[in-house]
Amino acid sequence: MVIKPKVRGFICTNAHPVGCAKSVENQIAYVESQSLEQTGPKNVLVIGCSTGYGLASRITSAFGYGANTLGICFEKAPNERKTGTAGFYNTAAFHEQAQAKGLYAKSINGDAFSDEIKQQTIDLIKQDLGQIDLVIYSLASPRRTDPETGEVYKSTLKPVGSAYTTKTYDTDKDMVHEVNLEPANEDEIAQTVKVMGGEDWERWMSQLGAAGVLSENCKTTAYTYIGKELTWPIYGQATIGKAKEDLDRAAKAIMSELSSLAVQANVSSLKALVTQASSAIPVMPLYISLIYKVMKQEGTHQGCIEQIVGLFDQRLYAASPPTDDMNRYRMDGIETNEATQAKIKVLWDKVSQDNFHELSDYAGYHSDFLNLFGFAFEGVDYEVDVDPIVHWS
Repeated sequence: MVIKPKVRGFICTNAHPVGCAKSVENQIAYVESQSLEQTGPKNVLVIGCSTGYGLASRITSAFGYGANTLGICFEKAPNERKTGTAGFYNTAAFHEQAQAKGLYAKSINGDAFSDEIKQQTIDLIKQDLGQIDLVIYSLASPRRTDPETGEVYKSTLKPVGSAYTTKTYDTDKDMVHEVNLEPANEDEIAQTVKVMGGEDWERWMSQLGAAGVLSENCKTTAYTYIGKELTWPIYGQATIGKAKEDLDRAAKAIMSELSSLAVQANVSSLKALVTQASSAIPVMPLYISLIYKVMKQEGTHQGCIEQIVGLFDQRLYAASPPTDDMNRYRMDGIETNEATQAKIKVLWDKVSQDNFHELSDYAGYHSDFLNLFGFAFEGVDYEVDVDPIVHWS
């Protein structure tokens, strides 16, 4: 079939297998160009491995350090009538490239929140790898089923404490307008923490530790976004922020429970980028379009793969990595520094429907959005008839 993007709101309902393979290929090429030090992970588990920062972490582990990688994802396979998800195609491409280099790469496709998938993972580690020395936690989901009670929790994107009115950009209507967001109630906050907080990360590490599949001095990190004043009302000081605060609690709990193994657990704060998750959050398409404009002018813009290579090289495997007062690794300083934020604030105050495309880099935002699903890559002929059926091997 000839595959063209089908965009609905903040999601693309199809994906291009050749374009997704190109995305993986480009990221591998960047990692291999960096000549990373040999000291790094050996056996890596990436929970949420198929897109965005999780995929970049898997690529960096394998092609930067030669690590064996086991990935957990929840993706739909293609059929004759419908393409697979981008994450499915990304994972298939990663497997192919890893195997061509003689690197171990296996993936488990299922609900990472479930104890069943955790046990399958433990069994596969015991069978193939023995022990894991790095666990990356990079899940983003709108809902989670509690494995103990069976209750389904749903996350909410709302401010906390009071209503909030701000600018936003509607990608469907190409319109800058104000959005009014009512505050979350206590139940909505609690449910968001259940889905997006640190409980599942903690559960993963606890079960891996109890099964004896974590090495001594194992490292683990969970990814977060903190942001600054412009995004705090909908991110840092909102339901998502409450959930992300719970990651800090979980990091301490993990190190306490697994102290006999000297496990090092840190939250890693990364810069804002176009992801499937960020596209759904009010304010973020407008904010990201503006930071792209400023940071590209500054020469400081980075994508997922550049951020993660920096995280591995300058934090996770650095001799004396710096942390903030909450023991987090901060890779977001290129965005959150005062000088850059001041430039963004000037644009934020000026931007309107009339000047949005002049003041922002929405073209870059939109291109990155399409890239998530394998579209808009140079060197890919999107007029060619392609087979949507791809298999993992």
